[in-house]
Amino acid sequence: MTPPLNSIISRLHLKQLRLLIALGDHGSLLKAAQQVALTQPGASKALQEIETTFGTPLFNRTNRGLEPNEAGRCVIRYARLIHTDLSHMREEIVGIMRGQGGRVAVGVIMGAVPLLTDAITSLIARNPEISVEIVEDTSATLLSQIDEGRLDLAICRTTISQTPQHYETTRLQEETLAVVANVQHPLRRAKKVRLPDVAEYRWVVYRANMPMRLLLEREFREADLRFPMHLLETTSAFATLALLQSNPSFVALVSIDVAQFFASHEMTCILPLHLASRSEPYELVTRKGAQLSPGARQLIEELNAKHGGEA
Repeated sequence: MTPPLNSIISRLHLKQLRLLIALGDHGSLLKAAQQVALTQPGASKALQEIETTFGTPLFNRTNRGLEPNEAGRCVIRYARLIHTDLSHMREEIVGIMRGQGGRVAVGVIMGAVPLLTDAITSLIARNPEISVEIVEDTSATLLSQIDEGRLDLAICRTTISQTPQHYETTRLQEETLAVVANVQHPLRRAKKVRLPDVAEYRWVVYRANMPMRLLLEREFREADLRFPMHLLETTSAFATLALLQSNPSFVALVSIDVAQFFASHEMTCILPLHLASRSEPYELVTRKGAQLSPGARQLIEELNAKHGGEA
């Protein structure tokens, strides 16, 4: 039986939360003990006390080390949230004492990077002492980092989540897609390009089951074309750009914002290929019930001012 809340509060210490986080990171009692400046016997005793506090084992002991069970993963996730909240509290206090400043951690999917950077430029002009952490990744990874308290907010999509009700979302803008290629691509001067024209080129794409990839597969299916077999899969804007610049025949599907950014700096060209399918809109996502820092609120204000978000 799980002990009552008052019992957990009175027995649980911050150093124990740090130990839980370290165990989640390393899966090794020795490495976790070293990280939090405990001896291995001290760490072992602390873990026993933590499991007694919660009234259940939190880890499976294996020959590979300590693996968190379902309850352990839950406790580690909340330990990270508490640690992050304390870190944000300190940064907010510093900002209050200085009159401004603070910190915000924001995630973004590749297609929305230009949208985010515009808002951050305005935010820094408004609050020059603010620190901003930017994480570019897939929607699934960004949502998991919101769950763990590693991110204050993200521009991504909650449709890929099995628990979308855990998030507050605001619709930012529709995503329009474009096909880009090396500036020396054979089709760079074409007036109009159809999907069969680029079907045999090597494509740089998101990995399977991601929204942009599914859209491209649908385009090929509806055009009665076989989807390319030999793909280059990445979620990185920089990797996409580097691949396109390394080979004049490669093509890639990206958001129109990314395509225009690349093209404006003459790094790639946009092929005149019309796609019938529509992509899902970008969402501004926060954890439901989370207390947002002043820096996070300021960034949200900038995003909504520029892109007219709708709940």
